[in-house]
Amino acid sequence: MLLQLIVSGISLGAIYALVALSMTVAFRATTIVQFGHGDVVMGGAFVVYVLVIFLGLPYIAAALAGVGLLFFLGLAMWRGLMKPLGAAPHLTFAMMTVAVSYLLRGISRVIWGRDVLPMPTVLSHQPIEIGNVYITPHNMVITAIILVLVVIFFLIFQKSRVGQLIQAVFQTERGAALVGINVSAFHSTMWGVGAAMGAIGGILIAPITLLHPDMGAHLLMRGFAAMTLGGFGSLLGAVVGGILVALIEMIAGAYLSTAFIDISAYTVIIIVLVIRPAGLFGRIEGIRV
Repeated sequence: MLLQLIVSGISLGAIYALVALSMTVAFRATTIVQFGHGDVVMGGAFVVYVLVIFLGLPYIAAALAGVGLLFFLGLAMWRGLMKPLGAAPHLTFAMMTVAVSYLLRGISRVIWGRDVLPMPTVLSHQPIEIGNVYITPHNMVITAIILVLVVIFFLIFQKSRVGQLIQAVFQTERGAALVGINVSAFHSTMWGVGAAMGAIGGILIAPITLLHPDMGAHLLMRGFAAMTLGGFGSLLGAVVGGILVALIEMIAGAYLSTAFIDISAYTVIIIVLVIRPAGLFGRIEGIRV
């Protein structure tokens, strides 16, 4: 039983890690935590659902279109809502992302109510049996995508000129502007990339969790717990944190009480902030949240 819980936890953790990873990309570029990101993930899934079910697009084409649309949504969110705040207090940026979250959730509720919808998928849900352990092809694909994204963003952040620009903006926006970096365009682009990655997460997650307007709140809390545990701004921390949060959920829910499934993410956040605020791989910075 324990081995099956671990395998299932890693598969579930890959989902949480994908959400945390997309939040981390935006955070690394703007130093702002996107508290509306869970509903961006939900929005990406709904876009694909509409394109496939109502417009009859092939699933792959709909997924690509959904990722593109969410990229431009992220771009518009930064330019239309975040950039005009300028040098506002840090709390203002956080409240704006929360407001966007409730706006997206409210729009989805107006259209869909509280219905739970089956998300179409191109992969079979028939599990693969290895000994006494069962693994679904869908979870294998999600885990593989996580590994690919981690490698890609590691190369971008650590080995490329773009990564140097990101680090420069992360350290000091004024200094980056003085050396000729277009900080505003950079912020909006990376915000769009984060939203596009969130859309990928929603597209992959919805066939497992089913599609409903409140799915974003659940995913946001798990993604935020993964970021807190792994360390804000750490790509590796986002992945490790997502897997650890899921393992805690699965094992505590099985051996202690199913109530721990719902409260484990909150418990992780509290414990980490009390014992090690920087997380496993992060370091304490003066940042805007």
